[in-house]
Amino acid sequence: MFTGIITDIGRITSLDQRGDLRARIATGYDVDDIDLGASIACNGVCLTVVASGREPEPWFDVDISAETLAKSTAGDWREGHHLNLERALRVGDELGGHIVSGHVDGTATILDMSDEGDSTRITFRAPEDVARYIASKGSVALNGTSLTVNEVNGAQFGVNLIPHTQQVTTWGQLAVGDRVNLEIDTLARYVARLAEVSG
Repeated sequence: MFTGIITDIGRITSLDQRGDLRARIATGYDVDDIDLGASIACNGVCLTVVASGREPEPWFDVDISAETLAKSTAGDWREGHHLNLERALRVGDELGGHIVSGHVDGTATILDMSDEGDSTRITFRAPEDVARYIASKGSVALNGTSLTVNEVNGAQFGVNLIPHTQQVTTWGQLAVGDRVNLEIDTLARYVARLAEVSG
């Protein structure tokens, strides 16, 4: 489990297509403190650490399955690509965002970006089968970042990014037309499922 609070920005240093796609990610984390098999959310995708090292800079490797490539933006990743990183939640950690599983539901496309005071308002289009789970004032994880939904209009929804969020994540590098990983709020998923069953 994760919280959607980004704690590092990683950089892809190599991609190797084997049975699965292996990515090497440079990180500011202390890799001596990362166990093999640990989970790290990379742009919101929960991936398992399969190797790590310190030379020429701290790094860890993850394997990305065909299913993950098809469901997320991971298929667009290239060497030099920056990623929002978050290590798995530990018992006793502060829950600063919302409960995030790292299981991406699909991708949302940026339709518009505009300045609003010091913040940036971003409008997205969600996949039709996911949009019904997105509610005004509810939570979503976008590229692993816990954000509050401002408004919903059909499959479109908007969020505001404060300057701090843009500075400590990769959001300052995105533009209209880009796709981002979308994970709906787990609570919204179960509420909708219960409504289906009881209805």
